[in-house]
Amino acid sequence: MKTFTMPGTDILAPNVVLGLMRIADKTDEDVRELVRTARDAGIDFVDHADIYGGELHACERRFADAMALSPSQRDEITIQTKAGIVTDGPYYDFSYEHIVTSVEGSLAALRTDRIDILLLHRPDALVEPEEVARAFDDPGVVSLPGRFLHGCLPRLAGLPRAQRRY
Repeated sequence: MKTFTMPGTDILAPNVVLGLMRIADKTDEDVRELVRTARDAGIDFVDHADIYGGELHACERRFADAMALSPSQRDEITIQTKAGIVTDGPYYDFSYEHIVTSVEGSLAALRTDRIDILLLHRPDALVEPEEVARAFDDPGVVSLPGRFLHGCLPRLAGLPRAQRRY
């Protein structure tokens, strides 16, 4: 399996990740077999989103219920999740408050002390990155235990608009 180091991190990621969008209705054994098969193929990087599964955090909870990871097992995988899509409206919410609430919900659903990578789910080019960057730059959000380690928009707020990459 080819791997690469995620830019700006020490996270080694495979070229293929295990997407867990459709596990809400799977049995514990189905989920464990899916993860075991991925791990056997060299994939130790899982992808979630707060909206996967029909209700907020459903697939994250399903993964945690099925896997019941010990701390050492948790350390062997990279967990990525996404935030920003609002299910009760046809829009996105990349506000500081929504990002923090989503992270807290994901941490609880996944029963973990950290999210390794947090992405904005389908970022909106019209969003003001300063608002998003506030969550990623706030040491009270990023560096405390029980938060996320890496985000997708680090330090955008300080860049001139022409240099920003979304």
